[in-house]
Amino acid sequence: MARRVNPIQERLRRTALERAAYLAIFEQGYAGVTLERIAAHAGVSKGTLVYHFGSKEGLLSAVMKRFVRTIAAATRRALRLAVTPRDRLSAYAENQFYSVESTRRFYTVYLDFLAASTRDPALMLLQRAFVEETHRLDLELVTLTAAHLNALHLEPAASELTPGAREERAWQLRALVDGLSVRFLSDPAPDLTHYRHLCLQGLRRLLELEPDLD
Repeated sequence: MARRVNPIQERLRRTALERAAYLAIFEQGYAGVTLERIAAHAGVSKGTLVYHFGSKEGLLSAVMKRFVRTIAAATRRALRLAVTPRDRLSAYAENQFYSVESTRRFYTVYLDFLAASTRDPALMLLQRAFVEETHRLDLELVTLTAAHLNALHLEPAASELTPGAREERAWQLRALVDGLSVRFLSDPAPDLTHYRHLCLQGLRRLLELEPDLD
């Protein structure tokens, strides 16, 4: 008789394995880490990882999908709960630089993933999906801010942007975040408040939001 699989337990098991792999890649680097080392980190056999993910590349794909999806969902939820443009931009900045350790971990693993994807077409497809997901999130921030300004009958440049110009503004927002995040990684003692402030001020300038606007 075939073993009956509990879908909830399987989902929880995959989640635990992905988290363990995430930490192992962060600590040892994607190029150097092996399935054996990840399995040891997770307290399982290599066969268990192969069963769930197929290969190291499959495991990395699953890890990135999970953490990109988690960050995007948390940021989108914070944007929609915020009342004013100021609150919305603050929520965005705080979710991009959630904590010193989480920011360092995510961008260390992400840059490893990005480097690997330049040599692996399957991983590059995932990288492009990640870019599209973050772009949708950034575009939502631009659109929500413009809609709020229009509702207040204000007409700064951000509220007058054409759809194409809003797309460009969203790309610029992501360039700001990625640039600050790379600087964050090289900072020997990053001040989380400082990076959030830099991100917030950059967002204000890109969206041409007045400093005293509520």
